[in-house]
Amino acid sequence: MTEKKDLEAEQRIKRINELAHKQKSEGLTEKEKLEQAKLRKEYLANFKQGFKSQIEMLRVFDKSGKEVTPDKVKNIQRKKGLRDD
Repeated sequence: MTEKKDLEAEQRIKRINELAHKQKSEGLTEKEKLEQAKLRKEYLANFKQGFKSQIEMLRVFDKSGKEVTPDKVKNIQRKKGLRDD
């Protein structure tokens, strides 16, 4: 399923870039402008979700090896069952 999502994301980026190049060279129709806005919105939502997931999985340690992960992140990890402390 991840491969399918990766392929969809790749196709979405390709289409966003096609529309951006067309916009610069000859302009877009109203339909294309709506498609571009929709694709950008989907891309941004996907990016934000991926970034949020990375932050939620994060564990931070100082130089001495002591964990200094922010409490807010620890609480989210506990709620998702990623922590048992």
